[in-house]
Amino acid sequence: MQLHQLKPIHKPKKKKRLGQGDRFAGRGSGTRGQKARAGRKLKPVIRVLIKRYPKLRGYRQKLKIKNEKLKILNLDVLERKFKTGEKVAPEVLLEKKLISKIKGRLPKVKILGRGEITKKLIIEGCQVSKKAKEKIEKSGGTIRI
Repeated sequence: MQLHQLKPIHKPKKKKRLGQGDRFAGRGSGTRGQKARAGRKLKPVIRVLIKRYPKLRGYRQKLKIKNEKLKILNLDVLERKFKTGEKVAPEVLLEKKLISKIKGRLPKVKILGRGEITKKLIIEGCQVSKKAKEKIEKSGGTIRI
Protein backbone atom coordinates (compact mmCIF):
# COMPACT_ATOMS: atom_id res chain seq x y z
CA MET A 1 0.00 0.00 0.00
CA GLN A 2 1.34 3.42 -1.01
CA LEU A 3 0.53 6.86 0.43
CA HIS A 4 -1.45 7.86 -2.64
CA GLN A 5 -3.67 4.77 -2.21
CA LEU A 6 -4.87 5.74 1.31
CA LYS A 7 -8.42 7.04 1.60
CA PRO A 8 -10.10 8.75 4.58
CA ILE A 9 -12.52 6.67 6.70
CA HIS A 10 -15.31 9.27 6.48
CA LYS A 11 -16.23 11.90 3.95
CA PRO A 12 -15.04 15.46 4.55
CA LYS A 13 -17.60 17.77 6.20
CA LYS A 14 -19.49 19.83 3.63
CA LYS A 15 -19.57 23.59 3.94
CA LYS A 16 -22.85 24.90 5.40
CA ARG A 17 -25.00 26.47 2.72
CA LEU A 18 -26.17 29.86 3.93
CA GLY A 19 -29.48 31.37 2.96
CA GLN A 20 -30.04 35.02 2.13
CA GLY A 21 -30.72 35.94 5.75
CA ASP A 22 -27.92 33.82 7.18
CA ARG A 23 -25.30 35.12 4.79
CA PHE A 24 -24.65 38.27 6.80
CA ALA A 25 -25.89 37.18 10.22
CA GLY A 26 -23.13 37.36 12.79
CA ARG A 27 -20.54 38.31 10.19
CA GLY A 28 -20.03 41.92 11.15
CA SER A 29 -22.15 43.58 8.50
CA GLY A 30 -25.00 45.89 9.38
CA THR A 31 -28.68 46.12 8.49
CA ARG A 32 -29.76 45.44 4.95
CA GLY A 33 -32.97 45.62 2.99
CA GLN A 34 -36.01 47.67 3.99
CA LYS A 35 -34.56 48.92 7.26
CA ALA A 36 -31.38 50.13 5.59
CA ARG A 37 -33.19 52.37 3.10
CA ALA A 38 -33.79 56.10 3.56
CA GLY A 39 -37.26 57.50 4.10
CA ARG A 40 -40.24 55.69 5.55
CA LYS A 41 -39.54 52.90 8.05
CA LEU A 42 -41.63 49.90 9.01
CA LYS A 43 -45.11 50.50 10.40
CA PRO A 44 -45.55 49.81 14.11
CA VAL A 45 -47.88 46.86 13.41
CA ILE A 46 -46.84 45.07 16.59
CA ARG A 47 -48.28 47.95 18.64
CA VAL A 48 -51.76 47.26 17.22
CA LEU A 49 -51.48 43.60 18.20
CA ILE A 50 -50.35 44.43 21.72
CA LYS A 51 -53.22 46.88 22.23
CA ARG A 52 -55.76 44.17 21.35
CA TYR A 53 -54.68 41.86 24.21
CA PRO A 54 -56.60 42.07 27.49
CA LYS A 55 -54.40 43.57 30.20
CA LEU A 56 -55.88 41.79 33.21
CA ARG A 57 -54.25 38.72 34.70
CA GLY A 58 -55.76 35.35 33.93
CA TYR A 59 -57.59 36.37 30.77
CA ARG A 60 -56.87 33.03 29.13
CA GLN A 61 -59.03 31.17 31.66
CA LYS A 62 -62.01 33.43 31.03
CA LEU A 63 -62.18 32.71 27.29
CA LYS A 64 -65.02 30.34 26.47
CA ILE A 65 -64.37 27.32 24.35
CA LYS A 66 -66.34 27.89 21.16
CA ASN A 67 -66.11 24.41 19.71
CA GLU A 68 -66.20 21.88 22.52
CA LYS A 69 -64.76 18.56 21.51
CA LEU A 70 -67.23 15.74 20.99
CA LYS A 71 -66.55 12.18 21.98
CA ILE A 72 -67.62 10.01 19.07
CA LEU A 73 -69.01 6.48 19.39
CA ASN A 74 -70.29 4.16 16.70
CA LEU A 75 -73.17 1.70 16.86
CA ASP A 76 -70.89 -1.32 16.69
CA VAL A 77 -69.33 -0.29 20.03
CA LEU A 78 -72.77 0.04 21.64
CA GLU A 79 -73.74 -3.38 20.24
CA ARG A 80 -70.71 -5.01 21.93
CA LYS A 81 -70.78 -3.19 25.29
CA PHE A 82 -74.50 -2.93 26.12
CA LYS A 83 -77.31 -5.42 26.76
CA THR A 84 -80.89 -5.14 25.52
CA GLY A 85 -82.95 -2.51 27.35
CA GLU A 86 -79.96 -0.72 28.90
CA LYS A 87 -79.72 3.06 29.05
CA VAL A 88 -76.94 4.80 27.09
CA ALA A 89 -75.98 8.14 28.63
CA PRO A 90 -72.69 10.00 29.09
CA GLU A 91 -72.55 8.95 32.78
CA VAL A 92 -73.00 5.27 31.87
CA LEU A 93 -70.42 5.53 29.08
CA LEU A 94 -67.97 7.02 31.60
CA GLU A 95 -68.56 4.13 34.03
CA LYS A 96 -67.97 1.60 31.24
CA LYS A 97 -64.78 3.55 30.30
CA LEU A 98 -65.91 4.15 26.72
CA ILE A 99 -65.32 7.89 27.17
CA SER A 100 -63.16 9.97 29.52
CA LYS A 101 -63.59 13.39 31.07
CA ILE A 102 -62.17 16.49 29.35
CA LYS A 103 -60.61 18.90 31.86
CA GLY A 104 -62.65 17.35 34.67
CA ARG A 105 -65.98 17.69 32.86
CA LEU A 106 -68.26 15.19 31.22
CA PRO A 107 -67.93 15.61 27.43
CA LYS A 108 -70.70 15.80 24.86
CA VAL A 109 -71.23 12.49 23.08
CA LYS A 110 -72.27 11.88 19.49
CA ILE A 111 -73.32 8.48 18.20
CA LEU A 112 -72.56 7.73 14.56
CA GLY A 113 -74.04 5.03 12.35
CA ARG A 114 -71.08 2.75 11.58
CA GLY A 115 -71.93 -0.88 12.24
CA GLU A 116 -75.20 -2.64 12.90
CA ILE A 117 -77.34 -2.72 16.04
CA THR A 118 -79.90 -5.36 16.99
CA LYS A 119 -80.54 -4.50 20.66
CA LYS A 120 -83.24 -2.18 21.97
CA LEU A 121 -81.30 0.62 23.68
CA ILE A 122 -82.53 3.78 25.40
CA ILE A 123 -80.28 6.69 24.43
CA GLU A 124 -80.33 9.81 26.61
CA GLY A 125 -78.26 13.00 26.56
CA CYS A 126 -76.36 12.13 23.40
CA GLN A 127 -76.36 13.62 19.94
CA VAL A 128 -77.24 11.11 17.23
CA SER A 129 -76.58 11.23 13.49
CA LYS A 130 -79.42 10.64 11.00
CA LYS A 131 -78.09 7.25 9.93
CA ALA A 132 -77.64 6.10 13.54
CA LYS A 133 -81.13 7.35 14.45
CA GLU A 134 -82.68 5.30 11.66
CA LYS A 135 -80.82 2.15 12.71
CA ILE A 136 -81.64 2.57 16.42
CA GLU A 137 -85.35 3.13 15.74
CA LYS A 138 -85.40 0.21 13.30
CA SER A 139 -84.03 -2.10 16.01
CA GLY A 140 -86.75 -0.90 18.45
CA GLY A 141 -84.64 1.49 20.52
CA THR A 142 -85.63 4.99 21.67
CA ILE A 143 -83.82 8.31 21.68
CA ARG A 144 -84.48 10.89 24.40
CA ILE A 145 -82.80 14.28 24.37
